[in-house]
Amino acid sequence: MKQTALLLASLSLALALPAAVPAPEKLLAADTLAVLTVPDWAKSKVNFGNSPQGQLWDDPVMKPFRDKFTAKFTSAFLAPVEKELGIKLADYASLLQGQVTFALTQNGWEGKPNQKPGFLLLIDTKTNSMLLTTNLATLRKQWVDGGKQIKTSKIRDVEFTTLIFTSDELSKSIGKIFPNSDAAKNDSNANAETLEDPKPKTKAEKIEWLLGQSDSLLIVGSSAKDIEKVMILQSGGPVPPLAEQAGFAANAATMRDSLSFGWLNTKTIVDIALKETARAKGGKPNANAPFAVDQALSTLGLTGLQSLTFTARDSGDGLHVNFLLNIPEAQRKGLFKILAADAKDSSPPPFIPADAVKFNRWRLDLQKGWATLEAMLIEMSPQMSGVIKLVLDNAGKDKDPTFNIRQSLFGNLGDDIITYEKVSRGNTVVELNNAPSLVLLGSRNAEQLAGSLRAITSVMPQQMTKYKEREFLGRKIHSLTLPQQGGGQPGQPAERSLNYAASGGYVVFSSDNAMLEEYLRSSEGGGKALRDLPGLNDAAQKVGGMGTGFFAMENQSETARVAIETLRKDSGAVGAFLGGSPLGGRLGLADDAKALKEWFDFSLLPPYASLAKYFYLAVYSGTVTTDGMNFKLFTPTPPLLKK
Repeated sequence: MKQTALLLASLSLALALPAAVPAPEKLLAADTLAVLTVPDWAKSKVNFGNSPQGQLWDDPVMKPFRDKFTAKFTSAFLAPVEKELGIKLADYASLLQGQVTFALTQNGWEGKPNQKPGFLLLIDTKTNSMLLTTNLATLRKQWVDGGKQIKTSKIRDVEFTTLIFTSDELSKSIGKIFPNSDAAKNDSNANAETLEDPKPKTKAEKIEWLLGQSDSLLIVGSSAKDIEKVMILQSGGPVPPLAEQAGFAANAATMRDSLSFGWLNTKTIVDIALKETARAKGGKPNANAPFAVDQALSTLGLTGLQSLTFTARDSGDGLHVNFLLNIPEAQRKGLFKILAADAKDSSPPPFIPADAVKFNRWRLDLQKGWATLEAMLIEMSPQMSGVIKLVLDNAGKDKDPTFNIRQSLFGNLGDDIITYEKVSRGNTVVELNNAPSLVLLGSRNAEQLAGSLRAITSVMPQQMTKYKEREFLGRKIHSLTLPQQGGGQPGQPAERSLNYAASGGYVVFSSDNAMLEEYLRSSEGGGKALRDLPGLNDAAQKVGGMGTGFFAMENQSETARVAIETLRKDSGAVGAFLGGSPLGGRLGLADDAKALKEWFDFSLLPPYASLAKYFYLAVYSGTVTTDGMNFKLFTPTPPLLKK
């Protein structure tokens, strides 16, 4: 009797619990164009809290900075959103329990102007399905109370609410949440005459978003057909799932056990673009166009790109991020043929100093790359072949009638590109943004390559034609004027130059003359090398080692130290620096550079010594296989955080 009661209780509990929601690839249909998902939100939230970034944010020493940002975020973003939507976002935060997935669907889209892809937002609330029901009822009521339209319908016997609004209403709502700095000006300025012609008013577009609940799953979408496919797949019905889509299935193994992953069906998108191009021109080429769009897509190599995949996972010893370009070797051409570096040694050479904070080395065959680029330009626009030949045949002839650019410049290119950077010399934001760096270009005859650059100044932009040269430690340093940076803002150099010299099988470039001289002084070696940095080799093994053809690293302990100490002392300059950007305009920095301090008051940050334990290294690599190109990032757990 006791066993029977226990069995009945277990059965009742099982019936009361919602059925498990299928994984994203089994919940979305095969016509999905793109997906970005967090398979288990609760797990990822815990993982972030335990990560160096999460621990840094929660550290008590960050409280003054964190509290000020949180208060501003609440008043400037959360409060306007809640007022506009008539909801409390905190009531919805607890709904995020299982997978959270956003997807774009084809939805009958074939590239025509009157067609658009659909979207889906899927949130598994798990045991909070009753709260979801309550919140949806509240949202419907508040939407209607706000004077907005709704309609109801059923999809597979489940009631869905359609929220109806226009593109104008959406723009106004966004404007209330993110007011442009221009909108804050007084009426007299807003009504002032301008020299610009008035922009034609576009017709408001009707927008309909459907939302409803299927067991524990919140479904929001723009297409009833897409939602129906999700519900059929949720119940195990006969709709081909994304998991069976060939492009997705080929990369499914790389997404397994990820904290988050994304996938983009580039093949279908490019195919649709090609079909629309053919339809638009009706089989007749546009004589006025410099090149045909379909020809350009093929020449650039985009027709061979099957998909893009992103994954992020925590292995326990650090964070791994992968970007995979699925482009089979047989279909690789254009840009992808240029970017496919051979698997050669890409480790830091012995002459890279230990105090370099950023380093990357790319074993790209520059001669083959140039030949491919030239052929690509001619294939894309055959009428340009004569222009390209004319320019190359005459380049440098004004200074040396015997100069041959193909022999002296392209013929001397090697297969090695190295860049490295040191910490900024000063303690201002401008100096932080202009840290000293070097670029080393491998060459078969570095002296001849360096000299050839002087000969081709006639085909360079006019701002770079001012040339100087001088001797330094027996080597010739060449200098070309660079365009002024930052529009002549205070703190920016009045004039900059690109300085370069031949040394040890490389032509070495830098806009920082002192950095170049320091390199030439130390080219014989003898000092501590970057390759001996503690932890670097172990971290590199996590991304496939340093022999893949592309390797990069950042000493985040040092870059974070300089950045934090600079921001603490010169936080006001950040607002001026960002004022001209779109983000700066939305934050009001275009009118008042000090407005950034209301959001990010860097003067409240603690000294770097209190935060040093959260920073360490980051390493990157690029690998080329027969299936595609794989770019890996690994950030190991800082030693002081290991338990």
